[in-house]
Order: sequence, then C-alpha cells, then structure tokens
Amino acid sequence: MASGGAPGLMRRWQLLLSGAALFLLFSAVAAQESSGAACSQNTNRTCEECLKNVSCLWCHTSKACLDYPVSRILPPSSLCKLSSARWGVCWVNFEALIITLSVVGGAMLLAVAVCCACCCCRGKRSRKPDKSEERAAREREERRIRQEERRAEMKSRHDEIRKKYGLFKEENPYARFENN
Repeated sequence: MASGGAPGLMRRWQLLLSGAALFLLFSAVAAQESSGAACSQNTNRTCEECLKNVSCLWCHTSKACLDYPVSRILPPSSLCKLSSARWGVCWVNFEALIITLSVVGGAMLLAVAVCCACCCCRGKRSRKPDKSEERAAREREERRIRQEERRAEMKSRHDEIRKKYGLFKEENPYARFENN
C-alpha cells in the first residue's frame, strides 16, 4: 500500500459498519423490550402478521412467532432451524440470507480490491516523465552527440597526422609488398 489513505479508509469502514451493527442491535433490544409479549400473540397466525414487529422471528415448521434472540446473531437451532427461520420478510430463510450476504460481501471486497489494484497499477503505468526528467534526458542526448562529433574530429586529425608522417594504416597492410 503505497499511499497512507487505504488503511485509514478501511478503519473508517470498520467503524461505520460496527456502529451500524450496534445501532441495529440496540434498536432490536429496545423493540423487543417494548413489544413484550406481542410476538407470542402471533403464534399460529401468518408469517406476515408475525414479521410486522421487527423483533419477532417466524419459525415456518412450527408456525410459531418467537422473540428474536438479540443476544446472539443467529437464532439457535434449539429455537428454530435456520432453514425454516424467517426474519424481516417471509420469503427468505436464514440460510439463504447468510449465503446471499456472504456472496454480496465477497463480491464487494473483490470489487474494492480490483479497483485499488487498477488505480495503483494505472498510476505506475501511465506515469509521464516530468520536466526535470525530460531536461536530463535531453541534456544526456546532447552530450552524447557532442562526444561523437569530438570523437570523429579527433579521428580525422589523427588520420591527417598519420598520412603526413607515413604512418597511415592501410586497409590491407600487405598491399605494400604486392608487385604492381
């Protein structure tokens, strides 16, 4: 993690989610205390009537309307099996709810990870050289060209001196010995 923003963002999300969970827990406790015996009154009625009260849990197999056990996240199997427990809406049982939330949560985490990876990689890949880097590269190229020019000039001077004193290297050193 190159930037310092990602860990801070995760902490904020954790605080936000834990705050929301505590709020839901306390509101469910308050609703349960205020409802009193309202949940047990809806036993042997319909699921919709039972779930009008958010603190109630409908057990589909026993057709019982029970107080939601707010001290636990999931209702214990002694109270009602997860496959037949309903809360909030009648058409979703707890097993499906857990699986769906797990898949959605995993997809969201994967999406965030992909977005972070794309943002980090894009910044490295498309990074353009700044003006100082461009200037340094241009100066290196100019020095290289001047060096090549000086090298060629020195070579021509040395060749002239060699010709003047007869030390010029011929392409074929044995050409002097050939009979013309």
